[in-house]
Amino acid sequence: MNLGIIGCGAIGTDVAKAADAINDIKTIYLYDIDEHASQKLHSQLKKAEIKPVDEFLTDVDVVFETASQQAVETYAPLVLQAGKDLIIMSIGSLFNDDLRKNLETIARKNKCKIHLPSGAVCGIDGIFAAHMESLDKVTLVTTKNPASLGKNYDKRTVVFEGNARDAVKQFPKNINVAACLSLAGVGFDKTMVQIVADPVETRISHKILAHGKFGRLRAEMENMPNPNNPKSSYMASLSAIAILHRIINPIQIG
Repeated sequence: MNLGIIGCGAIGTDVAKAADAINDIKTIYLYDIDEHASQKLHSQLKKAEIKPVDEFLTDVDVVFETASQQAVETYAPLVLQAGKDLIIMSIGSLFNDDLRKNLETIARKNKCKIHLPSGAVCGIDGIFAAHMESLDKVTLVTTKNPASLGKNYDKRTVVFEGNARDAVKQFPKNINVAACLSLAGVGFDKTMVQIVADPVETRISHKILAHGKFGRLRAEMENMPNPNNPKSSYMASLSAIAILHRIINPIQIG
């Protein structure tokens, strides 16, 4: 299998290094709008090449996006039109209903898949299963150090309270977990989100609360920040790497 990576930041680097060690992945094609970023990552890998997206599409089986919501809008249709599977990390881009439905239509037509890693939360599989019947309410409470939100507070402060659609709009780089949770469950408008900035917090905490016909669900993660990007949880990188293994391996879990 050949892999294309769009975005060579912290998560893209983690995924590329993991892919470099997977025997089933032969070549890794890198692209970043910042040429220095792709060159820096290229120097750390054994089986990577740097190519523009439109040039590597004919050679890859799967494309991994870890750049931005704008990158999803620009490149996702091209990837799917080429019949290639796509892994999206900037899941917040899919709050745009027109974009999401268009990508779905293209993927169906070209018989390819769009994979959405669970990111820095646990319990997504339970939410998705519960939604098969009756899921009444889903709430996400995210707590971060103010610095990881680009804020400066000297005491615990609720910086956002509302639905997931608005949360993703206001915090596009910090709350992709809300987008994944919404798509697994009751949608962007019904999923409620609270974002808390706490100056004494050293980890990134995500708590999911849900109830419905299935019963009650409470899932909480205390994540270590990614060493290369404190705004992101390291678990986000691990969930993306897990998707790669899931695509490759014949046994599917969850």
